[in-house]
Amino acid sequence: MTVVVRNEDEASLRGLIERCAELKGELVEFAQSARFDPWLTPLLLDAAGPERRLDEDEAVRIIDHFILRYPLPGGTTVVDQFMAGRRDLTEADRAMLLGWHDPVEGVFEIRRKDGDAVVLLNLVDDLEYRTYSNVGPAAFRRTSKGSFLVACLVPVHSADGAWLISGAMSHYPRSSATEIARAALQLATSHPELVFRNPEKIEQEWESMREDRAAFIEFCGSDELVLSPAEAEDRLNAYYRHRQEAAVAEHPDRTRGRRLPGLAFPAFELPEELAESDTVGVIYDEVDGLNFYADYGMLRDLFADPALPGRRQHQDLLRVYLREESIAPLPIRRLAAAHPETVDTVFRKLLRKPGFTWDEHGEELLRRRKPRYYENEPRPGVSVIGERLGELAAGGRQPRFTRARRDHP
Repeated sequence: MTVVVRNEDEASLRGLIERCAELKGELVEFAQSARFDPWLTPLLLDAAGPERRLDEDEAVRIIDHFILRYPLPGGTTVVDQFMAGRRDLTEADRAMLLGWHDPVEGVFEIRRKDGDAVVLLNLVDDLEYRTYSNVGPAAFRRTSKGSFLVACLVPVHSADGAWLISGAMSHYPRSSATEIARAALQLATSHPELVFRNPEKIEQEWESMREDRAAFIEFCGSDELVLSPAEAEDRLNAYYRHRQEAAVAEHPDRTRGRRLPGLAFPAFELPEELAESDTVGVIYDEVDGLNFYADYGMLRDLFADPALPGRRQHQDLLRVYLREESIAPLPIRRLAAAHPETVDTVFRKLLRKPGFTWDEHGEELLRRRKPRYYENEPRPGVSVIGERLGELAAGGRQPRFTRARRDHP
């Protein structure tokens, strides 16, 4: 998808960029004042490591992220506190600063130069950005079409489609394409919210996850499995290998004569906390995606027989599932739906509330215990990468696969 921009009056745009530079300089000075030392200094020291050495560009990136994104006590940011203390700011200034709440972090390919700007393709969200620097076109003098930038961009308020480099900018030549593609893939899978800037990608990802889930059910026989950790690893490795083989069979012309390392080596390994549990629940939900749950078999036993001997350990596990916000409502909902005849008894005993019924109180209980889950809009668990990133990842050839999993624990 390409961002379409209007032609702006160059003099007006230069004025806006100059004002951006002034505000950013004041913000940096504000962020480095003593009031923020308790938060900024530890970030810089941690990045410097035991040798206390910190590259200037890295320090700039840390300070820039601290200004724009770091959550201070009370949920505010440096930008918020800067605006709150500056009554002299105009409405245009405030609108400019508010736009900086949503910076674009990415790995960019330079598509072309256009006057004082460069047009960048973000390999993460597959969108184009017409980008300026507050030091003028000299910032892009060493760059060329087809080379790459790793940078953070902020919008220039009232200049539709215009973006500005924020903080440090790293430039990489065309020869770094393979490493750049790897970095972009890592960013897309570890920070999926960066991909979600592109609404077209979201729908593609939902469709991709639906296809993947259907294939999982066909291969495994169900969207829910309860296995030992070793069995879970074997089953998932077999599934991923099956999917790769199917993709190769579908496009044999793209892989003829090439080594396919993904077919020969494990693709999945459980983290330690799951590997040490007695059983692992593997649930591929149509909304929450593919997830893994420790000792899920123990919970299933509790719902199957709320009066089973030694149930205290089982109840303690259910308390953990309810208490931990990192565990979505999904496994509890699944067990409640699978055991409608016993779910009320399970929760009456657990909560010591004889009047509790799942139909009346279950959803309220989950919303109260897991508010963050309900505050966030559901997102697909599979990233669909753009065509250009696929080409770079495949070394300039047509990509063999166009999806990246991010649902591993």
